[in-house]
Amino acid sequence: MNRATEPPDHALGRSRGGLSTKVHQLVDGNGLPLVVLLTAGQAGVSPTFLPLMGHLRVARPIGRPRTRPDAVRAHKAYSSRAIRAHPRARGITAVIPEPDDQKGHRARRLSDTP
Repeated sequence: MNRATEPPDHALGRSRGGLSTKVHQLVDGNGLPLVVLLTAGQAGVSPTFLPLMGHLRVARPIGRPRTRPDAVRAHKAYSSRAIRAHPRARGITAVIPEPDDQKGHRARRLSDTP
């Protein structure tokens, strides 16, 4: 099979130095993996946030599995309006640092308003 036509479900892709894979994990407060997704090496990280949250299922002794955590802590690569809006709409506290360039954009936008 030609490497250029690698099927999307193989999670192999060209990145710096050749074929690679990214491992995306949703973990609990102790660092134990709850959800693991694989993507191609050149794929961005932020598009995996919603699928990770969609696959979250934490079993309980009684009742349905828990699908809504109390809080989400993420890397600054996950800082976007859409990603911040998703937990907010579900009542989840989001702890995501804001990249410096986004801080600058917001400061300039606020200073331009009359």
